Amino acid sequence: MRKSVPIGAYVAGETPLHGLDARAKLVALVAVSVGAFVARSPLALVLLAAALVVLLAVARVGAGTIARALRPTAVALAFAILANTLVVDGSYDLQIVGVVGINLGGFGRAAMAVGRIALLVGFVCVVTATTSATEVASALVAGLRPFSGLGMPVGDVAMVVGMALRFIPETMGEFDRIEMAQRARGTRFDQGSVRERVGKWIAVLIPLVVALFARADELALAMRDRCYSGAGGVMPPRPAKPRDVLFVLFAVALAIVCVLV
Repeated sequence: MRKSVPIGAYVAGETPLHGLDARAKLVALVAVSVGAFVARSPLALVLLAAALVVLLAVARVGAGTIARALRPTAVALAFAILANTLVVDGSYDLQIVGVVGINLGGFGRAAMAVGRIALLVGFVCVVTATTSATEVASALVAGLRPFSGLGMPVGDVAMVVGMALRFIPETMGEFDRIEMAQRARGTRFDQGSVRERVGKWIAVLIPLVVALFARADELALAMRDRCYSGAGGVMPPRPAKPRDVLFVLFAVALAIVCVLV
Protein backbone atom coordinates (compact mmCIF):
# COMPACT_ATOMS: atom_id res chain seq x y z
CA MET A 1 0.00 0.00 0.00
CA ARG A 2 1.42 3.37 -1.00
CA LYS A 3 1.70 6.07 1.59
CA SER A 4 3.04 9.56 2.05
CA VAL A 5 6.00 9.68 4.40
CA PRO A 6 7.72 12.59 6.15
CA ILE A 7 10.42 14.28 4.11
CA GLY A 8 13.76 12.62 4.67
CA ALA A 9 12.28 9.86 6.81
CA TYR A 10 13.35 6.24 6.48
CA VAL A 11 10.52 3.75 6.09
CA ALA A 12 11.41 0.19 7.02
CA GLY A 13 10.44 -2.37 4.43
CA GLU A 14 11.47 -5.38 2.40
CA THR A 15 11.25 -3.93 -1.10
CA PRO A 16 13.99 -4.50 -3.69
CA LEU A 17 15.17 -0.91 -3.18
CA HIS A 18 15.56 -1.46 0.55
CA GLY A 19 17.84 -4.39 -0.19
CA LEU A 20 20.20 -2.41 -2.41
CA ASP A 21 23.52 -1.18 -1.09
CA ALA A 22 23.45 2.44 0.06
CA ARG A 23 26.55 3.17 -2.01
CA ALA A 24 24.76 2.02 -5.15
CA LYS A 25 21.76 4.23 -4.40
CA LEU A 26 23.91 7.29 -3.73
CA VAL A 27 25.94 6.81 -6.91
CA ALA A 28 22.73 6.29 -8.88
CA LEU A 29 21.27 9.44 -7.32
CA VAL A 30 24.28 11.46 -8.44
CA ALA A 31 24.04 9.98 -11.95
CA VAL A 32 20.35 10.75 -12.48
CA SER A 33 20.79 14.21 -10.94
CA VAL A 34 23.51 15.02 -13.46
CA GLY A 35 21.33 13.62 -16.22
CA ALA A 36 18.36 15.76 -15.13
CA PHE A 37 20.31 19.02 -15.03
CA VAL A 38 22.33 18.43 -18.19
CA ALA A 39 19.37 17.20 -20.25
CA ARG A 40 18.22 19.63 -22.96
CA SER A 41 15.19 17.77 -24.26
CA PRO A 42 11.75 17.41 -22.63
CA LEU A 43 11.88 13.75 -23.69
CA ALA A 44 14.80 13.23 -21.31
CA LEU A 45 12.76 14.56 -18.40
CA VAL A 46 9.88 12.31 -19.43
CA LEU A 47 12.20 9.31 -19.29
CA LEU A 48 13.42 10.33 -15.84
CA ALA A 49 9.84 10.90 -14.69
CA ALA A 50 8.91 7.40 -15.88
CA ALA A 51 11.86 5.95 -13.98
CA LEU A 52 10.82 7.90 -10.87
CA VAL A 53 7.27 6.55 -11.08
CA VAL A 54 8.61 3.00 -11.25
CA LEU A 55 10.91 3.60 -8.27
CA LEU A 56 8.08 5.12 -6.23
CA ALA A 57 5.93 2.08 -6.96
CA VAL A 58 8.73 -0.34 -6.06
CA ALA A 59 9.58 1.56 -2.87
CA ARG A 60 5.86 1.85 -1.99
CA VAL A 61 6.16 5.58 -1.45
CA GLY A 62 3.24 7.81 -2.39
CA ALA A 63 3.55 10.80 -4.71
CA GLY A 64 2.27 12.91 -1.82
CA THR A 65 5.76 12.77 -0.35
CA ILE A 66 7.15 14.69 -3.32
CA ALA A 67 4.29 17.19 -3.14
CA ARG A 68 5.04 17.82 0.53
CA ALA A 69 8.73 18.27 -0.21
CA LEU A 70 7.97 20.82 -2.94
CA ARG A 71 5.34 22.70 -0.93
CA PRO A 72 7.81 25.05 0.88
CA THR A 73 9.21 26.16 -2.49
CA ALA A 74 5.91 26.23 -4.39
CA VAL A 75 5.71 30.04 -4.32
CA ALA A 76 9.28 30.44 -5.60
CA LEU A 77 8.72 27.85 -8.35
CA ALA A 78 5.45 29.49 -9.39
CA PHE A 79 7.14 32.90 -9.46
CA ALA A 80 9.95 31.49 -11.61
CA ILE A 81 7.43 30.20 -14.14
CA LEU A 82 5.51 33.48 -14.10
CA ALA A 83 8.64 35.62 -14.46
CA ASN A 84 9.82 33.63 -17.48
CA THR A 85 6.39 33.39 -19.11
CA LEU A 86 5.00 36.93 -18.91
CA VAL A 87 6.57 39.63 -21.05
CA VAL A 88 5.73 43.34 -21.06
CA ASP A 89 7.78 44.51 -24.04
CA GLY A 90 5.51 43.23 -26.79
CA SER A 91 7.66 40.17 -27.60
CA TYR A 92 4.81 37.81 -26.80
CA ASP A 93 3.51 34.77 -28.61
CA LEU A 94 0.06 35.05 -27.06
CA GLN A 95 -1.31 38.49 -26.23
CA ILE A 96 -3.10 39.14 -22.94
CA VAL A 97 -3.61 42.90 -23.00
CA GLY A 98 -1.63 45.67 -24.65
CA VAL A 99 2.07 44.83 -24.66
CA VAL A 100 1.60 42.17 -21.97
CA GLY A 101 1.57 38.61 -23.19
CA ILE A 102 2.87 35.08 -22.87
CA ASN A 103 6.22 33.98 -24.24
CA LEU A 104 6.00 30.27 -25.01
CA GLY A 105 9.77 29.86 -25.17
CA GLY A 106 10.17 31.33 -21.69
CA PHE A 107 7.41 29.10 -20.40
CA GLY A 108 9.15 26.06 -21.83
CA ARG A 109 12.46 26.97 -20.19
CA ALA A 110 10.77 27.60 -16.84
CA ALA A 111 8.83 24.34 -17.03
CA MET A 112 12.04 22.46 -17.75
CA ALA A 113 13.76 24.05 -14.75
CA VAL A 114 10.86 23.28 -12.41
CA GLY A 115 10.69 19.74 -13.78
CA ARG A 116 14.38 19.20 -13.03
CA ILE A 117 13.89 20.35 -9.43
CA ALA A 118 10.81 18.16 -8.97
CA LEU A 119 12.64 15.12 -10.34
CA LEU A 120 15.63 15.71 -8.08
CA VAL A 121 13.37 16.02 -5.04
CA GLY A 122 11.57 12.83 -6.04
CA PHE A 123 14.74 10.77 -6.41
CA VAL A 124 16.06 12.11 -3.09
CA CYS A 125 12.78 11.11 -1.38
CA VAL A 126 13.09 7.58 -2.80
CA VAL A 127 16.66 7.24 -1.54
CA THR A 128 15.94 8.62 1.94
CA ALA A 129 12.79 6.51 2.31
CA THR A 130 14.64 3.29 1.49
CA THR A 131 18.02 3.99 3.12
CA SER A 132 18.57 4.38 6.84
CA ALA A 133 20.86 7.04 8.26
CA THR A 134 23.26 4.33 9.42
CA GLU A 135 23.52 2.92 5.90
CA VAL A 136 24.15 6.39 4.48
CA ALA A 137 26.87 6.97 7.08
CA SER A 138 28.50 3.65 6.20
CA ALA A 139 28.39 4.50 2.50
CA LEU A 140 30.03 7.85 3.18
CA VAL A 141 32.75 6.14 5.20
CA ALA A 142 33.45 3.85 2.27
CA GLY A 143 33.57 6.74 -0.17
CA LEU A 144 35.69 9.03 2.01
CA ARG A 145 38.02 6.36 3.37
CA PRO A 146 40.84 7.27 0.92
CA PHE A 147 40.89 10.77 2.46
CA SER A 148 41.48 9.45 5.98
CA GLY A 149 45.18 9.31 5.20
CA LEU A 150 45.10 13.08 4.67
CA GLY A 151 43.76 13.65 8.16
CA MET A 152 40.06 13.89 7.34
CA PRO A 153 37.89 12.65 10.27
CA VAL A 154 35.85 10.31 8.10
CA GLY A 155 33.92 8.77 10.98
CA ASP A 156 32.93 12.16 12.37
CA VAL A 157 31.78 13.38 8.95
CA ALA A 158 29.60 10.29 8.57
CA MET A 159 28.17 10.76 12.06
CA VAL A 160 27.27 14.41 11.38
CA VAL A 161 25.55 13.48 8.11
CA GLY A 162 23.63 10.68 9.82
CA MET A 163 22.48 13.04 12.57
CA ALA A 164 21.40 15.63 10.00
CA LEU A 165 19.33 13.03 8.15
CA ARG A 166 17.65 12.04 11.41
CA PHE A 167 16.83 15.67 12.19
CA ILE A 168 15.05 16.33 8.87
CA PRO A 169 11.92 14.26 9.66
CA GLU A 170 12.08 15.45 13.27
CA THR A 171 12.01 19.06 12.08
CA MET A 172 9.10 18.45 9.72
CA GLY A 173 7.18 16.60 12.42
CA GLU A 174 7.75 19.40 14.94
CA PHE A 175 6.65 21.97 12.35
CA ASP A 176 3.43 20.05 11.69
CA ARG A 177 2.68 19.74 15.41
CA ILE A 178 3.16 23.47 16.06
CA GLU A 179 1.10 24.39 13.00
CA MET A 180 -1.75 22.08 14.11
CA ALA A 181 -1.59 23.55 17.62
CA GLN A 182 -1.94 27.06 16.20
CA ARG A 183 -4.85 25.99 14.01
CA ALA A 184 -6.52 24.40 17.04
CA ARG A 185 -6.30 27.82 18.74
CA GLY A 186 -8.24 29.35 15.86
CA THR A 187 -5.37 30.71 13.75
CA ARG A 188 -6.21 30.91 10.04
CA PHE A 189 -3.06 31.07 7.93
CA ASP A 190 -5.02 31.74 4.73
CA GLN A 191 -6.80 34.87 5.95
CA GLY A 192 -5.68 38.46 6.51
CA SER A 193 -3.19 40.77 4.83
CA VAL A 194 0.32 39.73 3.87
CA ARG A 195 1.71 41.32 7.03
CA GLU A 196 -0.82 39.49 9.22
CA ARG A 197 -0.07 36.15 7.55
CA VAL A 198 3.66 36.63 8.03
CA GLY A 199 3.03 37.35 11.71
CA LYS A 200 1.03 34.13 12.02
CA TRP A 201 3.82 32.07 10.47
CA ILE A 202 6.36 33.74 12.75
CA ALA A 203 4.32 32.39 15.66
CA VAL A 204 5.05 28.93 14.22
CA LEU A 205 8.71 29.43 13.32
CA ILE A 206 9.84 30.87 16.67
CA PRO A 207 8.65 27.83 18.73
CA LEU A 208 10.12 25.57 16.03
CA VAL A 209 13.58 27.14 16.36
CA VAL A 210 13.37 26.98 20.16
CA ALA A 211 12.37 23.30 20.03
CA LEU A 212 15.21 22.47 17.64
CA PHE A 213 17.78 24.14 19.90
CA ALA A 214 16.36 22.21 22.85
CA ARG A 215 16.73 18.93 20.94
CA ALA A 216 20.28 19.86 19.98
CA ASP A 217 21.11 20.53 23.64
CA GLU A 218 19.64 17.16 24.65
CA LEU A 219 21.71 15.43 21.98
CA ALA A 220 24.88 17.21 23.10
CA LEU A 221 24.26 16.19 26.72
CA ALA A 222 23.62 12.59 25.67
CA MET A 223 26.89 12.51 23.71
CA ARG A 224 28.76 14.01 26.66
CA ASP A 225 27.27 11.47 29.07
CA ARG A 226 28.42 8.69 26.77
CA CYS A 227 31.95 10.16 26.81
CA TYR A 228 32.02 10.88 23.08
CA SER A 229 35.53 12.16 22.37
CA GLY A 230 35.29 13.02 18.69
CA ALA A 231 36.88 9.79 17.46
CA GLY A 232 33.74 8.66 15.68
CA GLY A 233 33.68 5.53 13.61
CA VAL A 234 31.20 3.57 11.54
CA MET A 235 31.36 -0.04 10.48
CA PRO A 236 32.19 -0.38 6.78
CA PRO A 237 29.33 -1.48 4.49
CA ARG A 238 28.99 -4.99 3.15
CA PRO A 239 30.56 -5.94 -0.19
CA ALA A 240 28.56 -4.87 -3.24
CA LYS A 241 26.40 -7.50 -4.92
CA PRO A 242 25.76 -7.94 -8.66
CA ARG A 243 22.32 -6.35 -8.35
CA ASP A 244 23.93 -3.24 -6.86
CA VAL A 245 26.30 -2.98 -9.82
CA LEU A 246 23.42 -3.49 -12.28
CA PHE A 247 21.41 -0.75 -10.57
CA VAL A 248 24.29 1.71 -10.87
CA LEU A 249 24.90 0.76 -14.50
CA PHE A 250 21.21 1.31 -15.28
CA ALA A 251 21.26 4.74 -13.62
CA VAL A 252 24.42 5.75 -15.49
CA ALA A 253 22.98 4.48 -18.78
CA LEU A 254 19.77 6.44 -18.15
CA ALA A 255 21.78 9.60 -17.43
CA ILE A 256 23.78 9.15 -20.66
CA VAL A 257 20.59 8.69 -22.68
CA CYS A 258 19.13 11.85 -21.13
CA VAL A 259 22.22 13.82 -22.12
CA LEU A 260 22.21 12.49 -25.71
CA VAL A 261 18.51 12.71 -26.60
